[in-house]
Amino acid sequence: MVIMAKKTRLDKFLCDSLNMTRKEAKESVKKGKVVVNGEAIKKPEYKVDAEQDQVEFDHKLIQFEQFHYLMLHKPQGVVSATKDHHDQTVLDLIHEDYKDRLFPVGRLDKDTEGLLLLTDDGMLAHELLSPRKHVDKVYFAKVSGQFGENEIARFKEGLDIGNGEKSKQARLQILKADVQESEVLITIMEGKFHQVKRMVKAVGSEVLYLKRLSMGSLKLDEELKLGEYRRLTKAELQELKEHRR
Repeated sequence: MVIMAKKTRLDKFLCDSLNMTRKEAKESVKKGKVVVNGEAIKKPEYKVDAEQDQVEFDHKLIQFEQFHYLMLHKPQGVVSATKDHHDQTVLDLIHEDYKDRLFPVGRLDKDTEGLLLLTDDGMLAHELLSPRKHVDKVYFAKVSGQFGENEIARFKEGLDIGNGEKSKQARLQILKADVQESEVLITIMEGKFHQVKRMVKAVGSEVLYLKRLSMGSLKLDEELKLGEYRRLTKAELQELKEHRR
């Protein structure tokens, strides 16, 4: 659980609680749009107690946002880690004041792109990653060779993926199948190391391109360009929390 400091700057409180930038928060305060305990405050540096003070913005009471949830369209070449001495990390793409509190929920390989959830909500992350919860993760993949009914059946049965591990049954949907290359959707309910690549290798093929499209109810916003991110909407967060149960 994240413990917030007793007092915090008013502009930071607005950034953490509302979907606005630090610049927008400062301007709102200076314009007199923010009221603290019934008094209009025009100093962005004014300190508020998130637990005790009543803060209103445009005549609406603000509920402090304890946790943060960001959807990132992860590009290739970036590692799913908070720190790395050699490569750029997903946190290096984030520009929020609270970025140091965030961590990726699960991981995508360095050469894999697509949906990645970043949060500081450890409980939600645990629930989404727990094998007992059977949270679906859907990937789009380009693979070598021609996939057909045989591969669909083998994915459904579960595959020996090496190192004494066997994947649980997975769903394979073929979008396009040619002799040289196929395009498929792969749905898994677990997150073993390099799992999709190992499953594809187990049927004698190779992943040429891999992109995660969804995790549970959360689907990648295709309007996000590679490397871009946004906060989850209230509806997305609510569905995600309900889906994990």
